[in-house]
Amino acid sequence: MLILLSMLWGGSFFFVGVVVTELAPLTIVTLRVAIAAMTLWAIALMIGLRPPKTLRVWLAFLGMGLLNNVIPFALIVWGQTQIASGLASMLNAATPIFTVVVAGILLADERITPLKLAGVAVGFLGVAVMIGLPALSGNGNLVAQLAIIAAALSYAFAGVYGRRFKAMGINPIITAAGQVTASTLILIPITLFVDGGLDVAGVSLNSWTAMIGLAVLSTAIAYVLYFKILELAGATNVLLVTLLVPVSAILLGSLFLNESLEAIHFVGILLIALGLSAIDGRLWHRLKWVKAER
Repeated sequence: MLILLSMLWGGSFFFVGVVVTELAPLTIVTLRVAIAAMTLWAIALMIGLRPPKTLRVWLAFLGMGLLNNVIPFALIVWGQTQIASGLASMLNAATPIFTVVVAGILLADERITPLKLAGVAVGFLGVAVMIGLPALSGNGNLVAQLAIIAAALSYAFAGVYGRRFKAMGINPIITAAGQVTASTLILIPITLFVDGGLDVAGVSLNSWTAMIGLAVLSTAIAYVLYFKILELAGATNVLLVTLLVPVSAILLGSLFLNESLEAIHFVGILLIALGLSAIDGRLWHRLKWVKAER
């Protein structure tokens, strides 16, 4: 499920890279969650699931929608108007690093360990390499890259916040549907005010195809997987998916969007990968066990 989720989210950077050339950022985000909400409720109703009726649950959906959709989606889409989709996905790979810190502070069962702290330090170094050096050389937009990092931090808080839905016993499909529905209700008035309406006149077939892919594949189906993995494996582990996302995004960006990345970006992602392997811990504990056996 984690590998499939990484492919779906990797595709989101590609889809955004296509539609951002024709639509305003907030319009893209609003259409994304609105189409995803309609898709998920159709699936839920077809398999016999019904919307929750308590205010407490819908308020939780509202909080999740803000942290997991409205804030990060808007920041990422705007960031991609300034930087390549591959670089955006790499910066987004910092999400588990922030999650270790946030979960370690807020969750009793995901406390910070020395190995996780080492992983955080190495991962932040990787992020600093990707943001700092290209920006200093004039080859990167610092504000846009910081927007992607802010989105990653919002995702970290969302991963911790989303743990409450397991305790509520809510089906992952309903959780995903409720989240994007709440996001849609928040975004529609904001988009109407900022963009002056949902202006989709003259949008090409290619962009509409990418928008449907973004909403149905990279949002509706992806969030069902996200909440299921969150339920099974916890906040830190589900957000390790962002380590795998750049691979899909880079391949799609290079194949279809003629994007290129500098060597320094790959140095950064390797440092992030090293940090995430320490955060996960299993490889390092296995190496320690093999050494002890010898």
